[in-house]
Amino acid sequence: MAENSNTAQLGADQAGTLHPGVAQSAAHETAFRAAPQITACALVRALPSATRYVLRGNPQVMTAAGTALGLTISQAACRAATNGTVAALWLGPDEQLVLAPETADLVPTLAEALRDLSHSLVEVSHRQIALEISGTHAAAVLNAGCPLDLDLSAFPVGMCTRTVFAKAEIVLWRTDETVFHVEVWRSFASYVTEFLAEVAREFALPTPTLESNQ
Repeated sequence: MAENSNTAQLGADQAGTLHPGVAQSAAHETAFRAAPQITACALVRALPSATRYVLRGNPQVMTAAGTALGLTISQAACRAATNGTVAALWLGPDEQLVLAPETADLVPTLAEALRDLSHSLVEVSHRQIALEISGTHAAAVLNAGCPLDLDLSAFPVGMCTRTVFAKAEIVLWRTDETVFHVEVWRSFASYVTEFLAEVAREFALPTPTLESNQ
């Protein structure tokens, strides 16, 4: 799983760049940053742009990466680890989604920590966007399109997983009792937020308006 420094850009929806990689053209950069249409409602808001990496490797890789980032990357399934504004979300036995503020460049830190270990580190910052769904009805609204049991006893704070919302694949992370963080591919952002806004109407929540925060 060693990273391939000769791999260039992936497709716009995948928007992955292997590090060290080929610089993206200005045209591609503009396309990746194009703001999707977000249907806003009382429950849903778009979170600020973020830096995202998919890290793959064995437990030794995860331990070294966690130490470098100042957090303990979970070896337990479906759990997130956080250190301030940096988070690592368990997506599989050898896969973590690392999230950080848009201005953060974690590559030098991770490259140094992992230089002697076989691993893959792929930047996917522009592939997806983040949404926050919050409020007392957040779990019920999500369950209109997500088949998971989102009761607090079954899906506690700190739990995260890949799942689906209607026809879109998402990463779902419960950050508080009534707050969920959703990672969704930007090409599905409009669909997902429109679906959420439609369900929210059933709870007599305010009628949504179009806005874009990305």
